[in-house]
Amino acid sequence: MNESSKMPGGSGGVQPFESIMDGERLLAVILRTSFCREGIEFFTPNDFSQQLGYMNRAQGYVIAPHVHNAVVREVQFTKEVLLIKSGKVRVDFYDDDQCYLESRILYQGDVILLAFGGHGFEMLEASEMIEVKQGPYAGEADKTRFKPIPNEKIRVTY
Repeated sequence: MNESSKMPGGSGGVQPFESIMDGERLLAVILRTSFCREGIEFFTPNDFSQQLGYMNRAQGYVIAPHVHNAVVREVQFTKEVLLIKSGKVRVDFYDDDQCYLESRILYQGDVILLAFGGHGFEMLEASEMIEVKQGPYAGEADKTRFKPIPNEKIRVTY
């Protein structure tokens, strides 16, 4: 099987759920397309301004109609959720000081929540991604760009 056809969570050793840490700080959560459990599970701390959860319910299960109440929230850092709709993407993780840490490969159907630290991406195949994050978008004031790690120094962890 070649690299582009490997299924996450298969014999390639990729875990169906992973927390990417820098010491005690949660940088990202990766939920692979292979993840499957009964019920509902959230993968982010309750105080995160962006929550990532998974639901697996049987046919006929009903979620009662509801509205969301106005609740004052303060958002200081943008958290992003990306769904890899198609393709294959390498995500590079950096600490807050823009020092490279490690990389992961994301496949079609994978979801990643980017919480803290820095990150960059390389499309290893033509890729489509769906992004969800808090708004309103502040343009260039929303981020600080910096030089990526040279390709010869990339360390992909599986």
